Amino acid sequence: MNSKRVLLIDDNEINMDLMIFVMNVWGFLVIPALNGPAGLAISKSEIPDLIICDIQMPHLDGFQIVQTLKSDPQYSSIPIIALTAMAMMGDKENLLAAGFDSYLSKPVEIDELKGALRKLLPGWTDATD
Repeated sequence: MNSKRVLLIDDNEINMDLMIFVMNVWGFLVIPALNGPAGLAISKSEIPDLIICDIQMPHLDGFQIVQTLKSDPQYSSIPIIALTAMAMMGDKENLLAAGFDSYLSKPVEIDELKGALRKLLPGWTDATD
């Protein structure tokens, strides 16, 4: 069984439920946060193995979260995947330049999610493989 803990920050409950279901099947412990302030607080208290973060959220967006975490040496090594509907030319490059370690566009393609997880969590294997 996989013991990796993933913090999922997304203000859309339908997206959240789907991602939690898929990642639980793969053996992850998913910690949900339905808004940016909660996600930031949980990231500092739980120190997850990886964060998947929506970009466009009220109160505290993904850019602010990644900037806060990546500028703090205590949390800067946590890999963060941007999860966004922003899929225009240059958006991926802007997100990576902002500090995200990877990028997934919505709707999420399962193979792309698996690829990002394998890249950012060396040694992880799909529990269903």
